Amino acid sequence: MRYARAAMKYVLALDQGTTSSRAIVFDRAGQVVALAQREFGQIFPQPGWVEHDAREIWATQHAVALEALEKAGGGTTRASDVVAIGITNQRETAVLWDRATGHPVANAIVWQDRRTAPRCDELRAQGHAGLIQRKTGLVIDAYFSGTKLEWLLDHVPGVRARAEAGDLAFGTIDSWLIWNLTGGRVHATDASNASRTMLFNLHTQDWDDELLALLRVPRAVLPDLVPSSGVFAETESSLLGAALPIAGIAGDQQAATFGQACFSPGMAKNTYGTGCFMLMNTGAAPVASRNRLLTTVGWQGPPGVNRTAYCLEGSVFMAGATEQWLRDGLQIIQSAAEVESLAAQVDDTGDVYLVPAFAGLGTPDWDGYARGTLVGMTRGTSRSHIARAALEAIALQSADVFAAMTRDAGIPLRELRVDGGACGNNLLMQMQADFLGVPVVRPQVTETTALGAAYLAGLATGFWRDADEIARQWQADRRFEPRMDESARTAKLARWRDAVERAKRWARP
Repeated sequence: MRYARAAMKYVLALDQGTTSSRAIVFDRAGQVVALAQREFGQIFPQPGWVEHDAREIWATQHAVALEALEKAGGGTTRASDVVAIGITNQRETAVLWDRATGHPVANAIVWQDRRTAPRCDELRAQGHAGLIQRKTGLVIDAYFSGTKLEWLLDHVPGVRARAEAGDLAFGTIDSWLIWNLTGGRVHATDASNASRTMLFNLHTQDWDDELLALLRVPRAVLPDLVPSSGVFAETESSLLGAALPIAGIAGDQQAATFGQACFSPGMAKNTYGTGCFMLMNTGAAPVASRNRLLTTVGWQGPPGVNRTAYCLEGSVFMAGATEQWLRDGLQIIQSAAEVESLAAQVDDTGDVYLVPAFAGLGTPDWDGYARGTLVGMTRGTSRSHIARAALEAIALQSADVFAAMTRDAGIPLRELRVDGGACGNNLLMQMQADFLGVPVVRPQVTETTALGAAYLAGLATGFWRDADEIARQWQADRRFEPRMDESARTAKLARWRDAVERAKRWARP
């Protein structure tokens, strides 16, 4: 289905994140026309558990979509001016709901949640790690959705029987939004999100019966698989003022890779959001990692890019969330924006290291029992030192991922494109260039996660012609060149690894 380019002005991107729901209206130049954002509650039932109220997620997402449309064009924009909707989302968060009522059977289990770490230990002990990595490209970890869904089926009373009877629907957040946007008519996801569940076979591009049996997941609960770029549904007209095509879906990190125009193998980006997620396009075939990276689907379609593009990914669980901890936990800043000026009050950390393993460690350590650690403090340690150590921790974790990615790729990466809220922190970006030893490049439009979803939807509907048109829209804002010499960099990274070792295996099953 193609829509007339001249008649439509905008694409609406719904960007459902870990701490807030956002909606952004983009014009044909890929520029932000209007933005709306609302935070929602974080639920911590016990240590290591993180939940969301899926109903609140939908309510905030619907509200910001209406608000963004109202803001666009000074209030004159109508839904009929929108050619399509693209959706991007926090990925591994698991929702299970009743098909008849549309009500969740329990709170959503968030990607940061560690309750299934013992189950992951059990799967590894039973010798399933090789099977799961070969089929899914993933390591066994509580991060992914599969064991979260299994936990819901086993621990919410009566749920397993209802799931096996076909009465319940499972999905990541994209599926939950699509269900609500279509009034329950469509239960779908794309391969970029499916590839984060530990239930999806990268090679067959379908749900895998052997993995479903291993985690005792009935196929009846799973969403249909649709392309990342393509019209597959329309919204209920009463929700936004018109029936709008839903034409793009991608998990947040894959969407950001697309929004950064990383269309060629070897191009890489890092997103500084709640966590840090570095992805490198590896082309039309999955590349098995030798360094504990993840192999994942980048996107399927659109024509003229790659029919299916694969990526290598490294995942850092705590980035912007570390700044939130300084604000809400330690209460040494009033807002995340203050961390740069506070950290800049000292020239170094005084050998203080913060390992923000509050939700365990991701790439390359994959330790669900690691916990946050602050080491090296003396009587002279101030809140400025801790703030600087927090920024360094974000950059140092990403440096670990970058090193693993370089080894897997077999070629040195020449630069890193960056996006996400924290990439506006110039001190952090300079640290990142110093610790990597390569330039860090920030684009003019940093809303690349939402922009990637918009591009996928716009390409499917003819709003943008092809990948070349999109690539021409990408422009650099600032380039950060490394200033640290090689010996100082090597010493810094080694000292960081000493600190990481002290954080490992702290919690007990």
